[in-house]
Amino acid sequence: MNTHYHGDHTGGNAAFGVDAPIIAQTNVRNRLSTEQKSKFFNRTTPASPKEALPVITFDQSVSVFFNGEEIKVIHFPHGHTDGDSVIFFTGSNVVHMGDDFFAGRFPVVDLEAGGDVEGMTKNVGDIISNLRPGVKIIPGHGPLSDAEGLKAFHRMLAETTDIVRKRMAAGKTLEQIKSEGLPDEWKTWGSGFIKTDVWLELVYRSLSAKRS
Repeated sequence: MNTHYHGDHTGGNAAFGVDAPIIAQTNVRNRLSTEQKSKFFNRTTPASPKEALPVITFDQSVSVFFNGEEIKVIHFPHGHTDGDSVIFFTGSNVVHMGDDFFAGRFPVVDLEAGGDVEGMTKNVGDIISNLRPGVKIIPGHGPLSDAEGLKAFHRMLAETTDIVRKRMAAGKTLEQIKSEGLPDEWKTWGSGFIKTDVWLELVYRSLSAKRS
């Protein structure tokens, strides 16, 4: 199962696809089938070979019955990308969030591939409202987590986005927003791949896209 199209989550497809069917949301196959360019991250990803492409695709959801439990794969649109899936292991009470959850750090939001900061915030909130007690949550990046860890991530998304939104409403430029930074509470969240200034720019660009 591919939670989205990025290479760090689909790089094994060519090897695994020989022995097992690859399952993914429709947009994942579409993006893997064609060259993908990101101006923001200055990166070009070539189209994947045929053997690396998902052979089973779905639009909204699919269930796989395996190891005595139903594994529900649900598409959450316009969060990290436009092809995100969250995987619910219903018997084990485990949820794999893919890159809709970076534990304790700012996430990548691939705006050029249909990602959206507010969309990610909404999706994470919807997932939290349906979690069962004692759930274990696997993030796309970071250590194994739980409901409290996901709630902290959701609060970060909501509060930092609101900070940027208010500064934009006050007429501040991107550089001014970056120079003001974020409250100390979020300082350690910039220790991952996405630094604080990059996160502020992603939020700014995501909000600006909706204004234009």
